[in-house]
Amino acid sequence: MKLTEIIDIKKEEWPAFTWAFFYFFFLLCAYYVLRPVREEMGIQSGLKNLPWLWTGTFIGMLVITPLFGWISSRWPRRIFLPVVYIFFIVNLLLFFVAMRSPVVDKVFIAGAFYIWLSVFNYFVVSVFWSFMTDVFNADRATRLFGGIAAGGSLGAMVGPILTAILAKELGVPNLLLISALLLGGAIACLIGLGRWATQRAGMTDAERVVEAAKERALGGGIFDGLKLAFQSPYLLAIGGYIFLGQALGTYFYLEQLRLVSETIASSAERIQLFSHIDLAVNTVTLILQVFITSALVRRAGLVFCLVALPALAVISLGYTALVPTLAVIAVCTVIRRSMEFAISKPAREILFTVVSREERYKAKNVMDTLISRGGDVTSTWIHAGTRTFGFGTASMALMAIPFALLMVGVGVFLGRSQQHRAKQNEQLEGQPEASKPVLIASPA
Repeated sequence: MKLTEIIDIKKEEWPAFTWAFFYFFFLLCAYYVLRPVREEMGIQSGLKNLPWLWTGTFIGMLVITPLFGWISSRWPRRIFLPVVYIFFIVNLLLFFVAMRSPVVDKVFIAGAFYIWLSVFNYFVVSVFWSFMTDVFNADRATRLFGGIAAGGSLGAMVGPILTAILAKELGVPNLLLISALLLGGAIACLIGLGRWATQRAGMTDAERVVEAAKERALGGGIFDGLKLAFQSPYLLAIGGYIFLGQALGTYFYLEQLRLVSETIASSAERIQLFSHIDLAVNTVTLILQVFITSALVRRAGLVFCLVALPALAVISLGYTALVPTLAVIAVCTVIRRSMEFAISKPAREILFTVVSREERYKAKNVMDTLISRGGDVTSTWIHAGTRTFGFGTASMALMAIPFALLMVGVGVFLGRSQQHRAKQNEQLEGQPEASKPVLIASPA
């Protein structure tokens, strides 16, 4: 079977697809090299402190989100996108120095690194998908995003393998240097994709004008992302979908972390288990993305892809309520995260192909960082509170089912709204330039 039979790629799109594929590969590989370390540091910081670590993560988002709004308002994307990744590379080098220092408190560093990596993950991935929706239109996104996401999944498979092999040999600080090197590869791919977007062969004069406009700074203020995210019913619904998804995922994450800490005493064994779970998630995700995602989006439709994850969550929560064990939580985590990365996440990114560029970068970043981590911190405190009052794994699973059902309804609304907006945009693209509105995808 040829790759073109699985992913519908046109000849002129191969350079862009290749750049995007390896861009996401390097990005997620850099993160997943460090993710098992983060989980262990969360345990070392004390499970009772997890709500405070997630609160710290949310505060970090409050600081970095308007900073990104300021940068994107003043610099063109060819400058501010590499700057974002260079900033995080510098952070990694600073953590490397701190972890090797004998005078820095190890518990403090563990907590700080846990918060930092939680911010890093969502922020850099959000920036990646903002760039993808800026480069690829709705048609290309539908055909290519599944294959591009597979690049990330491949990187997410390689990352845990590197950690499992090298953690004992090199030590945790040196893993940070490997992650920084991988981020450098992501920057190189980002630059290559940006050049393709502005210099690709066969561009019409109109397309050149559009791409030239995309190379200019967005303008506006640092809090525009917040305003845009809450002004549009369409964007507000996307925010609700993300918030609910994160809150549900955090329940499984916290229960897994708690049961692992109670079951496995060795730090090295816990890191290895987390690596194996990540490897299982990303292996299943890659298989789904290569063979199923693109075809599923094209044939089953966007509504089905958005509804699949919360519908699966209802089943997983019900089974967890019946059999609340570490094995069940781990299997449900693998299935849920695989479905999220392979089906729900690419489908969710397609929602942003029908909004304006300012919404695509600023409002999307607010949702992928601030609102997403808001779901995490809310779920974390609810989890801590319910456990204080004696609720167990099973009862909390039952309490979460109504939220999964609500997410199903939001997914139906978003899928239908995106299809309507895409049709409107196609009609507007056929109009004379003077008759087009300034923002094709203005708030509904």
